[in-house]
Amino acid sequence: MTLMPPMSSLLPSPADDPLPPVLDRLDCLTDWEKRPRGGMRVGLDPMRDLLARLGEPHNRLRVIHVGGTKGKGSVCALIEAGLMRAGLRVGRYASPHVESVTERVCLEGRPVADATLARALTRALDAHEAARRDGTAGQDATWFDVLTAAALTIFGEVGLDWAVIEVGLGGRLDSTNAVESEVAVVTNVGLEHTEILGHTRAAIAAEKVGILKPGTALVTTLATDDEAGAVAAARAAALDCPVLRPAIPPGAAIAEENAALAGLVLDHLGQRGALGRDGTPLRAGLLDAPARTSACLPGRLERRRIRTRHGAVPVVLDGAHVPFNLAAVLRDLARMPDLAGPCIALVAMAGDKDAAGFLAVLARHRASVVATEMPERRGHSAAGLRALAAAEGLEAEAAAEPEAGLTRAVDLAATRGRWLLVTGSLHLVGALRARTEDPEA
Repeated sequence: MTLMPPMSSLLPSPADDPLPPVLDRLDCLTDWEKRPRGGMRVGLDPMRDLLARLGEPHNRLRVIHVGGTKGKGSVCALIEAGLMRAGLRVGRYASPHVESVTERVCLEGRPVADATLARALTRALDAHEAARRDGTAGQDATWFDVLTAAALTIFGEVGLDWAVIEVGLGGRLDSTNAVESEVAVVTNVGLEHTEILGHTRAAIAAEKVGILKPGTALVTTLATDDEAGAVAAARAAALDCPVLRPAIPPGAAIAEENAALAGLVLDHLGQRGALGRDGTPLRAGLLDAPARTSACLPGRLERRRIRTRHGAVPVVLDGAHVPFNLAAVLRDLARMPDLAGPCIALVAMAGDKDAAGFLAVLARHRASVVATEMPERRGHSAAGLRALAAAEGLEAEAAAEPEAGLTRAVDLAATRGRWLLVTGSLHLVGALRARTEDPEA
């Protein structure tokens, strides 16, 4: 194996190459976020090879690993906010991004500088090329493998107190599972990526709980009498892992459930001796109102607006893409007085998502649908989504181009006095977010 030379500081300098050419190099690798996943290669050997060539940066980290079907990004952001509230230095790795790839690698709650990511990506790409020359496992590294290796390299170099790592897909064979964690979170389990993870919640749970390591605490909402929860409990028992479940009242909002999970993580760490900068144990109380506000992520129940000649149209951006999450999103939004009544929903969905089930939820809420597509990403066609929506009894139109779809959806909302929901994919949210504005602006 050809080991990479020691990495110097990852802090940006004027001599650094700009990020776009490095991303062009990265984009030459297989990106399963943009391709049909039926033939997806999964496995950790390429990641382990890359990390070995990069000096095992992940072994210098204290990690909280977060997986699950929905909510994992928000839970990561809340844990990050609580740790920062305790005065600690934190890194967060997340996916996908909404507007910029740098959103995936955060230090102190902010995306890393372009130059910092460019330097780390260059090193990870060089490791991949060395593996190709040597004919080792790293030659098969994907786009996500290399980006994950770059993120862990940054985190290992800058001297973090904690790294909060979000699973990309599944868990057991996900690129992020090369790390060892002190706490593993499985937020929930729904049917998604079934062609890779399995066709039952129990099978999917087995993949997601694969991030659990011997002695690691499992924090989850899954109950023992649930088919997915039973799988999680059995895995935890086999590895001698404690299982912690937050107390969540029936009908709790998504934000409340996420905060309960994050708070339980902080409480557990504090009970195990983890301290803030002032020497006091970590605790759920660190998630006060300012911390929760700082943890709000773009494209997750995000309130925006679009001005029209008929007045401002309220807009909600949310990347929900599975039926149970959309149902929770609409339940929470119905509690907001200015979002009373049915919405106009602009929808695009990846091809491996349950579009019929998703649209059935919108039908129960009497929405009208404008179906669109995500350029350069595998997904349902706008015409196909429109047909599925019509089969559910929805008023539906199709506009393949997202911007044309947004224009039509805004016009419908403005002329009918409705509000607009952009949903089905964070990639759709990212493509259109710049066309909206902060309602406080």
